[in-house]
Amino acid sequence: MKRNYSKELENIIRVSSGNNPKLLIHSCCAPCSSYVLEYLSQHFDITLLYYNPNISPKSEFEYRVSELKRLVSEMIDKEINIEIPEYNDREFYDEVKGMEDIPEGGERCFKCYEIRLRKAIEYGKENGFEYFTTTLSISPYKNAEKLNEIGERLAGEYGGVKWLPSDFKKKNGYKRSIELSRKYNLYRQDYCGCVYSKAERDKKTAGTND
Repeated sequence: MKRNYSKELENIIRVSSGNNPKLLIHSCCAPCSSYVLEYLSQHFDITLLYYNPNISPKSEFEYRVSELKRLVSEMIDKEINIEIPEYNDREFYDEVKGMEDIPEGGERCFKCYEIRLRKAIEYGKENGFEYFTTTLSISPYKNAEKLNEIGERLAGEYGGVKWLPSDFKKKNGYKRSIELSRKYNLYRQDYCGCVYSKAERDKKTAGTND
């Protein structure tokens, strides 16, 4: 039977009501983080980890960082720390070597999920977090089942930090993220972030202009 990750998250929130557990959220960008922060900041003590070595070029990485910082400062009325490891795109390229020609949404993307979630649980364990999760599942282009599978596997592998199940696109989460992006005039990128997704976008754009 297909799992309802949204319902599982609601159950965790209900059980921990009033305790505000420490939660580390891997953030991929400001638009995806908007609804997630609006929702979870009511129930958790949050730190954002902006770890995305897949993003290219570096200027794109830095612009997305600036938009995330602006969103947090303008939207959230409580202190939320943002951790930003130094940009190193080799950490991405080394892991996906040999997968360059795999279409978007396939095994290369799953490896990219794991790179970022592994960094998140390592940071979470080192800094005493109770839960970790990612904003990625809010996107209709991301595989929520695979994200939860990887998160749960890493939680079992490392121990000490629990995976917070989620499918943030559910219950109009994706729709709300678009509304918040418009409200705060956020930059909404038109490719996931890596050179391969950018090339695929450019190919589709060229096709529509023929």
